[in-house]
Amino acid sequence: MASNTLKDMNTLPVTEKMSECKPSLAKPCVGKTNGKSEDRPLPSSAAALDPSAVDTEKPAVEVEYIESENLDNVDDADAVLKTVVAGLDSKDWVSVCDALNNVRRLSIFHKEAMLHMLEKVIPLVVKSLKNPRSAVCKTACMTSADIFSAYNNDITDLLDSLLTQLLLKSSQDKRFVCEAAEKALASMTKYVSPTLLLPKLQPCLKNRNPRIRAKASLCFSRSVPRLGVEGIKEYGIDKLVQAAASQLTDQLPESREAARTVLLELQSVYEKAHPIIKDETSSPSSLPEEEQTPEGVTWEMFCQSKLSALSAQAVLRVTNVVAVPAREGLVTAGSSSSSQL
Repeated sequence: MASNTLKDMNTLPVTEKMSECKPSLAKPCVGKTNGKSEDRPLPSSAAALDPSAVDTEKPAVEVEYIESENLDNVDDADAVLKTVVAGLDSKDWVSVCDALNNVRRLSIFHKEAMLHMLEKVIPLVVKSLKNPRSAVCKTACMTSADIFSAYNNDITDLLDSLLTQLLLKSSQDKRFVCEAAEKALASMTKYVSPTLLLPKLQPCLKNRNPRIRAKASLCFSRSVPRLGVEGIKEYGIDKLVQAAASQLTDQLPESREAARTVLLELQSVYEKAHPIIKDETSSPSSLPEEEQTPEGVTWEMFCQSKLSALSAQAVLRVTNVVAVPAREGLVTAGSSSSSQL
């Protein structure tokens, strides 16, 4: 009986024997998509015979990054204004990029026409900065730069979220996005009043992310000289010294170097506004009233009175190693920037 059974088994086809003896070993086909293993069924016979049954891939879309000076005017500004918000909020990333470029065109060629829409437009630009698709993110950075250039101080109340995202994008690893964000930040420090911008930058100097602190420090160092001598005194030189001193011991060298630049500028302004009277023949009354200062009030004493002992020591170490002519050059630069405001 047993021999007959074995004989019958030997006469079965190989595939039939496998299915009868070990049905539990049958597994679905495993494919690899985007580097991850996924269960993927075999194509049906109909799909194999009929190529039209298989979905064809969409052609790749290339986004062109147009510099501001090469942008053309829109054909119908009113029509674009009516559709730009919907385009920015679209789920199609290509439509979002088109809408962002239209925002750039409107900012350059129809500044006044879009002014009343900034409260709706800027939050959507911020949304695009958060987009995981790099093309959308870079186009949003370029849009931010054009908005700063066109609207200057008109966007101060809407600046916080935009500033945060630009600092974040400028500190990421994707180089072409990072460079676009840095250009936008440079445009911001150039066109937005430093008096309005510095209070928004100072909290960023304490961000937990060291890269964000470094980018904020660079913006801070570019904004302080734009105040000029009088602007620094009006803003409060003690506030600026304290903010810069906090960056001297930061983790990244970019932050420390930016802090040194600011402190040298502030030292020059302080010493120009508070000259030390060394010549006994010179009378304090011969100086302007605001420059009459007791002989003992030096830069060193000022730092020691406004900073902790360790911070004051660090600031004095930085500001005392640079030759006087270099510091005077910074004063001249600060004065010239003040005259331009």
